[in-house]
Amino acid sequence: MSGHSKWATIKHKKGAVDKARGKLFAKLIRQVEVAAREGGSDMDSNAGLRTMFQKARDASVPTDTIERAIKRGTGELEGVRYEPVTYEGYAPCGVAVFVECLTDNRNRTGAEVRATFSKYGGSSAEPGSVAWQFQRKGVMVAAKTDDDDEFMLAAMEAGAEDMDDQGDTWQVTTAPTDLARVRTALEESGITVESAELTMVPTTVVNLESEADARKVLRVIDLLEEHDDVQAVYANFDIPDEVLSVVTA
Repeated sequence: MSGHSKWATIKHKKGAVDKARGKLFAKLIRQVEVAAREGGSDMDSNAGLRTMFQKARDASVPTDTIERAIKRGTGELEGVRYEPVTYEGYAPCGVAVFVECLTDNRNRTGAEVRATFSKYGGSSAEPGSVAWQFQRKGVMVAAKTDDDDEFMLAAMEAGAEDMDDQGDTWQVTTAPTDLARVRTALEESGITVESAELTMVPTTVVNLESEADARKVLRVIDLLEEHDDVQAVYANFDIPDEVLSVVTA
């Protein structure tokens, strides 16, 4: 698991996500709207909407709220029209950062994202100069079972590309198009899937060995993630457990 993934997991366990539940709901609802607008309301034929619907339900977004978002996306209900846009840049220490947004004002969002990079020791980058350092993947976090061999066999038979032992959970990686199918297969095998999402996995990582470097990078990442229009932030840093434990103490 990359340092960025570990940081996100720690924040979740510390309750940071719960404190920002309203903001999380708003971001998920935007994603549902856009998925419905781009592919229609039929989840059988719109894999993107199916994935976003499940992600919203995993976060306890009420079903009727999701359904209204789908109707806004398809035009059955009035609403603000959001469009997807991505930004690329570097945090301190040369950490590559890829930012996904949904916005109703590209100029405002772009200016604010670029300002965050420059104000806190990073820099903006041209489109494509960072994206090549990441691969789109499906990633699930699944609860441990009594038999690790049985779990790995079930995951492989379902079509998983990779499995990583995270201590009390497994991280399962799939091709983007296989995420929903693999999740369904694991759950039908009696395995509890705690989360599942499409994400960007770095192909190389920058190791942040010092507490000072870790804090500088995490500050930029956290500020970007707090922006209302930012849906996801991907970065290729890794922080040793002993340093991460100090930073999160």
